[in-house]
Amino acid sequence: MTGQAKPAHESSFLERKVMTTTLAAPHNLMNAQDLSIQETLNGMIDNLMASLPDPKHLTDSERRGIIARYTSVLEGNFIYWMTATLMATKSEEAHPILLENLHEEVADAHPVMMRKFAIAANAYPDASDALAIDEDLTKMRRFLGKLAGVQSLLTMAFFEGFIQRFMGYLAELSAGLGSTEMEYTDVHGVCDIAHTAGLVRAFEIENTNYPINSGADPFEGVILLRSLMNTIVVGPAVAMSAAA
Repeated sequence: MTGQAKPAHESSFLERKVMTTTLAAPHNLMNAQDLSIQETLNGMIDNLMASLPDPKHLTDSERRGIIARYTSVLEGNFIYWMTATLMATKSEEAHPILLENLHEEVADAHPVMMRKFAIAANAYPDASDALAIDEDLTKMRRFLGKLAGVQSLLTMAFFEGFIQRFMGYLAELSAGLGSTEMEYTDVHGVCDIAHTAGLVRAFEIENTNYPINSGADPFEGVILLRSLMNTIVVGPAVAMSAAA
């Protein structure tokens, strides 16, 4: 059961992996001359992907936990977060990019794909899964509630890019649990490439028209999101012990 503590040997691999993960964001992004924003985000996503534990080394309980916690975040929050980003974006020329993204999410019922994926893997979240990510999820919601356009767009560009890269990993976890339902991972492994590029363009437009305040951290949301992704993968107990 997910509510029970794992034996020490079951969690040791995850603990070793998270101890090697850095959540520090690169400094002075907005002044960087040698990297484009896309290259910077790609490097951050590479680092996050490299920190993931090998699915072959995970127990079925750990595979199920990752899928369940991911579903608990994505199914009910992605459209909400993208809508908040649209509300925060002041540049009219960036709005069609966000609206196209939202239209695809809603018209093609992406949350239904997510739910089908989790149910087929016997990994639909229960109360313990929702509570496991609650603290980090609340921080993300409060951040997006600030309606800071540049930061929100940068965060969602990072998120779309990570999701696209994460799909192969998520599919392997699901296959390890005996599932063959892969519509969600198949679709998002392709469509999120264009979504990421669009959000980077929207970020560039917004940052030109309404640049971030000099004292603000452009990576505030990205850091919060990476912490949430870390909790999804390793669970709150291991993530907290690594951060201590």
